[in-house]
Amino acid sequence: MNGPDFGWSGIVRLGLVQTALGAIIVLTTSTINRVMVVELALPAMLPGILVALHHIVQLSRPHFGYGSDVGRRRTPWIIGGMLVLAAGGILASIATALMSHSTAQGTALAVLAFVLIGFGVGSAGTSLLTLMAKRVEQRRKAAAATIVWIMMIAGFAITAGLAGHFLEPYSPGRLILVTTVVAGCALLVTVVSLYGLEGRSPGQEPAGHAQAQSLSAEAASMPRFREALAEVWQETEARRFTLFVFVSMLAYSAQDLILEPYAGMVFGMTPGESTQLSGVQHGGVLVGMLLVAVTGSLGRSAREAVLRRWVVGGCVASGVALAGIAYGGFRPDSWPLASNVFCLGVANGAFAVAAIASMMMLASHGQAHREGLRMGLWGAAQAIAFGLGGFVGTVAFDLARYVLEQPAIAYSLVFSLEACVFLVAAWLGLTALRSDPARAPRELPSFGEIAMVNVMDRSA
Repeated sequence: MNGPDFGWSGIVRLGLVQTALGAIIVLTTSTINRVMVVELALPAMLPGILVALHHIVQLSRPHFGYGSDVGRRRTPWIIGGMLVLAAGGILASIATALMSHSTAQGTALAVLAFVLIGFGVGSAGTSLLTLMAKRVEQRRKAAAATIVWIMMIAGFAITAGLAGHFLEPYSPGRLILVTTVVAGCALLVTVVSLYGLEGRSPGQEPAGHAQAQSLSAEAASMPRFREALAEVWQETEARRFTLFVFVSMLAYSAQDLILEPYAGMVFGMTPGESTQLSGVQHGGVLVGMLLVAVTGSLGRSAREAVLRRWVVGGCVASGVALAGIAYGGFRPDSWPLASNVFCLGVANGAFAVAAIASMMMLASHGQAHREGLRMGLWGAAQAIAFGLGGFVGTVAFDLARYVLEQPAIAYSLVFSLEACVFLVAAWLGLTALRSDPARAPRELPSFGEIAMVNVMDRSA
């Protein structure tokens, strides 16, 4: 049974949960990563494998989505996932401290920790998106996706800044303490934010005995996981969107590990300058997300058509920006790399948040009570793509440099290939988000109206 749609306050509360999730993730994939490589002088491959492991474990996302579909409740899966994530984060800090005494024992414990992190992110993240898909009005979904993801980025930034401050001077005990405090605060924020949010509205009466029996019978009639997954996979729309998510996120993540080395090796930037370049890109991502939410020039066409234009246009623009970066390698003295990277960030942010909003809309298409399973399927595709993306990008560069020898040419070739992958993703987006004439078109208030007028809407 669904309760009333969430208003803006409910969306912000979900955003706080995403902020809490991001706070733990940034410590485990960034801060602990750095400690292993710099303070402990361990091979960079070790944290790389651990981060990839946490993505691989997220293949479990469809299982978590299916479980929340069967129980018709998302909150327990979100809180349970955050609890597991917090435990994994704390355990990762303990494992890192242990590595200073025994690399083997610390690594074994870190493997367990990152498995828990993967399970926690899979459970909490999938169920959070499903709850948004079920309980956020259609006209608010693009703005909701932007709000929630901006709050997650804020969680990254705030945690990185505060944790960096309190980690000085570094010691293993201080790392464990800071991680434990962050994990505890994140779990508390999650519980407080979700309290009463998914429950019935005050005017609803509890389900009677007959209704409870009906719900129990309905849950019992749910097919087993494999059967339910096969049913969802048979849905053309879900299958096409899964492929689009995988290819687009593969292109999105393949640039992550080679952009800063490219700036240093080809453009002669210092470590500080290349780090600032990363900040420029993230600033562009933020602008792209805001454009999707607040631009007022999109008219009142059907929601799916509006998001389709943003998804496809964002992928094409990302490909063009990557082609520009590839070309810039031949003119490093005059090419405006920072401006080019900012444009790449804008395109990435626009397509990513539009894809998330489309995901929230498509989750309810097809057979009923499969929303969590669809979200889990798409989340698993995204996790695989992110796990492969950075690895594929670096391997492609190593191979290209081995054959071509010149770093500028090798990097340009890899960025050009990534641009082509984005263009393939744009074509897949056109196919996956094709309008269905059987569905009646629904009018969409402009995103400017959503942001500027409905922000005062107090309805729950």
